[in-house]
Amino acid sequence: MIRPLEGITVVSLEQAVAAPFAARQLADLGARVIKIERPESGDFARHYDQTVNGMSSHFTWLNRSKESVEMDLKGEDSKELLLNMLEKADVFLYNLAPGAVDRLGFSPDTLKEKFPRLITCSITGYGENGSYRNKKAYDLLIQCEAGAVSVTGTEETPSKAGISIADIAAGMYAYSGIMAAVIARSVSGKGTHLDISMLEALGEWMGYPLYYAGYGGSEPKRTGASHATIYPYGPFTTGEGKQVFLGIQNDREWKAFCSRVIGKPELAEEELFSTNALRVKNQEELALVIASVFEKMTAEELTEKLDEMKIANAKLNTMKDFMEHPQLKERNRWTTIDSPAGDIQTLLPPITAPGFKITMGDIPELGEHNEKIRKEFGTRKK
Repeated sequence: MIRPLEGITVVSLEQAVAAPFAARQLADLGARVIKIERPESGDFARHYDQTVNGMSSHFTWLNRSKESVEMDLKGEDSKELLLNMLEKADVFLYNLAPGAVDRLGFSPDTLKEKFPRLITCSITGYGENGSYRNKKAYDLLIQCEAGAVSVTGTEETPSKAGISIADIAAGMYAYSGIMAAVIARSVSGKGTHLDISMLEALGEWMGYPLYYAGYGGSEPKRTGASHATIYPYGPFTTGEGKQVFLGIQNDREWKAFCSRVIGKPELAEEELFSTNALRVKNQEELALVIASVFEKMTAEELTEKLDEMKIANAKLNTMKDFMEHPQLKERNRWTTIDSPAGDIQTLLPPITAPGFKITMGDIPELGEHNEKIRKEFGTRKK
């Protein structure tokens, strides 16, 4: 069993979601992650809520397997400590405001001269240049700017996604970019600088509506939990009032749905519904036909028929339902980690590979590793 990133040291000047998410995934694969936090208050995500035995749910999610050191980078001894750390590090990751790291004396160009093998990675809202460079960027605002809110919600109400998709997208591209840079360095012997923008990261995820609107001439409609360009696709109510979500992806599935699920084989040849484009156009009429059948079925009966015909379907789980999901239990995806508030149940990372050993370390207290880091990197304690 190996830890794929064992021997890689990441120094992360991080807060909130995007950079901590990238760094935690590197830590999961065996990298050593040293998290730099503000003295006394630390990463402000520590204080979002107190729902996990007194700890913040965001911080619990993002910060296992890290070492925490408090540093005031306006002080000369802390700057010296950081330089000593970077001299031995492989990656310097940060998500401060644009230019903040430069003003502290740690710009990518400065560090490249001092440490040619160092990989630097900046995560910002809009990127390191351009007219939006200094505009404040939070997840909701990036969702708006990237158009995600315009295609999410109901026809009457545009909505943001229920999770921090802009932060998560940026963290994912920082993570994969750092992995690629580590591989490239093994060939070239040189580090590189990665400029990750939340707007561009989420923009990559907006590919389908972007092309649909850019080339189709009209914006995708907001359709709630349904699909703007496929039908039947989304929630349907059964006789006992429960919802079943299903998706018909092609004409073969449509014919099977008509004949074997709702018992109306003639519907598959009906001119109004013979292609997906026509089914979308005439979905109000089709919805009435489907509803007239589903209202006589239970959710269990419907999902059994859909499964038998290999038509994709799902039930609407709450978060508590998801925590009890039988598939996660059967695949042994749950484990526990230690934290300042005791043992915490957590999902294993979504990487399963023979021979890989995943690191599931503790969640650190603020400044837990102050003494260790200062002793190791040779700078006196403040």
